Amino acid sequence: MSRIRHALLCLIVLATPAAAAPPEGFAERVEALRERSGAPGFTVAIVENGEVTMARGFGVTDLANPAPVTADTNFAIGSVSKAFTTTALALLVDEGRIGWDDKVIDHMPEFRMHDPWVTREMTVRDLLVHRSGLGLGAGDLLFVPRSNLTRAEIVERLANIPPETSFRSDYAYDNILYMVAGRLIERVSGMSWERFMRERVLLPAGMRRATVDNAERGNRRGNAHPHARLDGAIRGLGTMERLADDVVVPQVAAPAGGIAASANDMARWIRLQLAQGDLPGEARLFSEAASRELFRPVVLMPAGALPAPLGETQPLFNTYALGWNVRDYRGERIVMHGGGVFGSITRLVLIPERNVGFYIATNSEESGLLAGLTFELLDHYLAAPRRDWPQAFTDFLAARRDAAVAALAAPAAQPAQTGPSLPLAGYAGAYRDAWFGTITVREENGALAVDFPHWPGITATLEHWQYDTFRTRFNDRGVEPAYVTFALGPDGKAERITMRAVSPVADFSFDYDDLVFRPVAAAE
Repeated sequence: MSRIRHALLCLIVLATPAAAAPPEGFAERVEALRERSGAPGFTVAIVENGEVTMARGFGVTDLANPAPVTADTNFAIGSVSKAFTTTALALLVDEGRIGWDDKVIDHMPEFRMHDPWVTREMTVRDLLVHRSGLGLGAGDLLFVPRSNLTRAEIVERLANIPPETSFRSDYAYDNILYMVAGRLIERVSGMSWERFMRERVLLPAGMRRATVDNAERGNRRGNAHPHARLDGAIRGLGTMERLADDVVVPQVAAPAGGIAASANDMARWIRLQLAQGDLPGEARLFSEAASRELFRPVVLMPAGALPAPLGETQPLFNTYALGWNVRDYRGERIVMHGGGVFGSITRLVLIPERNVGFYIATNSEESGLLAGLTFELLDHYLAAPRRDWPQAFTDFLAARRDAAVAALAAPAAQPAQTGPSLPLAGYAGAYRDAWFGTITVREENGALAVDFPHWPGITATLEHWQYDTFRTRFNDRGVEPAYVTFALGPDGKAERITMRAVSPVADFSFDYDDLVFRPVAAAE
């Protein structure tokens, strides 16, 4: 190491505040809250001034086959994976093989958006900041809840998804363009996203247990398995149960949310990001210039309004950078991202000016507890008075669910005892949506059933609701129920099918409203 670099490092050390250490009794509090909530497992990693001050697990990996969660237990990190994909792109930028403001079509000639002008103008940066004009979660149903499509096939279908707003005019979170970004990495590097991520990002960062492939995750006992409450009136209510492992993000969408990692590995990731790409020793994974780009705000995000007592968590500014949410909290810059796949949720938070970062994950969907612990740790490191944020967020979400249940039970929401207009055979046939593809409605054993082409193993029975509207009963209870409405033409034949989620608080990925199916012959 040169004398100049050594002197600079000494100055950095002198300028960095001493490690505050995790809150006293924090591990005991996490365990008590976990037990009270019914969440099977939790994992936590905390890094302060380059030192790991906590990396440990709580609870069990699997209610059906319990094994203790440790600091080496892999949890699905969901959309926290997005920063891994942007970091992979940063490596290619550092190598001069691509630029943040390069046109996507210059590297992927097959790339098409709905609008030809947007196709020509879309940059690599645009793929990553949710300002494409697509609606919230647009296209997620191509790989949610599962999919047998390839990334190339999804890129091809992207052109058929109509925009909701004009290009670069508004923020709307999406996953599909991160999948396109993964495909872009493949085209530029000549390696699969999975191989590039493993060999160029994870292994150099020291993340040796982290996985990018569902086949590696499988049913291994050392991994945290997903859990949720599905047997109540809406998702989130009822008994905590173990879900099938195939509810994780389908492999095709892994660049948007398919990584699984342990507390020990996520501690290494936090240390790398706080060090602006510098690795222990003389090595560097990515440049300081790339780090500044990754954290630089690009798009304003809607802040929304939270009721008391959550108002204190309301940001004054809220932005999206390259795979990171950058906002303020109590006067400090916070760089963070949440993640969620069915049965697992996560949160990663960096406080760059304090040289502190932490990661929390659970193999359940207890989001109130996760959000509460996030702000509890933020208050600790920002020397703010302690609040019982886990209880506040849990109460807020419980009230939201109660309101949804009440809305479903209201007299106005009850079906009229009218219809259907046609004999069941009159609704049968093949129906096509421009981007989703073709579904088949068939009469079977005195009822209607629906087959979905790229959701392997998923079918739905249609139970009559009212008029020409039916309600789905999926063979997989993890799929959000939907109303399916047939519109009849003047000739009395079905000419259109639309769908809408039954639950008022359904996850945005189940945005059935985006679908319009028409009889295949008419569509052609």
